Amino acid sequence: MQQRRSPLASAAHQLEVLRELPIAREFEESIADAGLAPLATGPIEIFQINVGRLCNQTCRHCHVDAGPDRREVMSRETMEQCLEALAKTDIPTVDITGGAPELNPHFRFLVEEVRKLGRHVMDRCNLTIIETAAHRDLPEFLAEHQVEVVCSLPHVRALNTDRQRGEGVYDKSIRALRRLNALGYGDGRSGLRLVLVTNPAGAFLPGGQASLEREWKREMAARHDVRFDALYTITNMPISRYLEWLDESGNLEAYMAKLVGAFNPAAALGVMCRNTLSVGWDGQLYDCDFNQMLDMPVRGPIAHVRDFDAALLEGRSIATERHCYGCTAGAGSSCGGSTA
Repeated sequence: MQQRRSPLASAAHQLEVLRELPIAREFEESIADAGLAPLATGPIEIFQINVGRLCNQTCRHCHVDAGPDRREVMSRETMEQCLEALAKTDIPTVDITGGAPELNPHFRFLVEEVRKLGRHVMDRCNLTIIETAAHRDLPEFLAEHQVEVVCSLPHVRALNTDRQRGEGVYDKSIRALRRLNALGYGDGRSGLRLVLVTNPAGAFLPGGQASLEREWKREMAARHDVRFDALYTITNMPISRYLEWLDESGNLEAYMAKLVGAFNPAAALGVMCRNTLSVGWDGQLYDCDFNQMLDMPVRGPIAHVRDFDAALLEGRSIATERHCYGCTAGAGSSCGGSTA
């Protein structure tokens, strides 16, 4: 969208479009009625680092508007500030995302240093990056450092995946999954955890995570002899490229009404912003990766990772807007799948 100079490339314009929609109630009202106001954080359990918007794919649903043309890439200096912040804490999990995080020239440095701190590392991998010449040894590197691999695969069948992510993506993804399997990923014994992530291709909520996981495990084993540990279902957030698609296809108002009508207090209890801190490519701090893409920083005295203070960040009020209904609809949605 940025390359096309779309008005929706602007975070402010995205928020404006959402605010103009007629909806039954504001997100803050739903949270208050559920007895959860003010929505606030607890201790930080997941330190999520977005290392940049550069990607080898241009997916039509991408909330980051990532692609080969993006130039926002986290510097070595900012990564070192992240490591300094982590070293002050016992935060157990570091979630590395992008773009394609592996395209950051300092990705492997970051993984190695976080592992030296004794933290669990998750890599949000798009799978096709493994097929590129510069990253053919990526599976071995990830296995060596016991990195959990969380892979986006929109659908169990090729047609739906390629419609959303590009021609040939499905076949490349299957080859990458087989390589990960060959190293022990997904076998349930090696300790090398492999997770697939699916999101709907249209203007609807994902199906039940548990039942879809059973179906996917059966289908992926039968069709491709591929194994994995878990399937996460994620609701498409009405921002960025997906917002543009909803608007152009005439689905925006109905989809937003669907999210509002499906608000689930039990899902709201488990939203990721309550235990996650999101660090942008430039070191700015956010409650979640979605807020990051909408330029909605954390509230409070700390704005940048260089000034990190876990005590001051804990218990802060979470910045919310209408897009937050995407995480609280139905069974809920987070970077770790459904929340209820």
